[in-house]
Amino acid sequence: MQLEAVLFDLDNTLMDRDHTFRRFAEQLARECLVPVLEEEERNRLIDYMIERDADGYRPKEGFFRELIEHLPWKKRPDLEELKAYYDRNYMTHAKAMDHAAKTLEACRSRGLRLGIITNGISRLQHGKIDLLHLRPYFDTIVVSGDVDIRKPDPQIYRLALERLGVTPEKAVIVGDHPRNDIWGAAQVGIRGIWLRRKHAWDAELAGGEPWRSVYGLDEIPPLLEELAGTEQ
Repeated sequence: MQLEAVLFDLDNTLMDRDHTFRRFAEQLARECLVPVLEEEERNRLIDYMIERDADGYRPKEGFFRELIEHLPWKKRPDLEELKAYYDRNYMTHAKAMDHAAKTLEACRSRGLRLGIITNGISRLQHGKIDLLHLRPYFDTIVVSGDVDIRKPDPQIYRLALERLGVTPEKAVIVGDHPRNDIWGAAQVGIRGIWLRRKHAWDAELAGGEPWRSVYGLDEIPPLLEELAGTEQ
């Protein structure tokens, strides 16, 4: 079957969340922690924040409470103050993944329909998409907070396919999370291109292995050419 659509994850697929969160953690350490810290200790605390954030999959309230308890603050914030600081500053460090725009343009030049499927709070996810100027590339954007369905629930992939007007075998999905992006989509028949970032493949995810694995978005256009060649 001819390829007609490409679905993309957002965080750490189209948006470089690793960069964004590290820069936020560096700002917090610089502005809010005790100024007498040695550089080595400051870097250790930044790495601690990154580790405990768990790539954004941890609920924010518990994460913020842990930071309040364990970091050496100039002035210890309460939960609402830290939430407000995060909301003001986190997305000021947002950066698109390397080669994101060129990859999306290459997909468009082939006449492919494009969609985003992302888990998260509606306001935050739509804010990221607009800040990075991604919205014009896409025919549909499915945010879990809008539809009350989260990856890897099969219904969220089916919803995206329905909105694009394509069948599963005519679509591929690009994402970094083995379960939420690749295995979940495979359960409805969508082939997966796994963007290898932080997450290791879970051997328990049988029956949902990726069609291909890549280390950068610039590898996607040649794969689409390959896919087109095999389906002629």
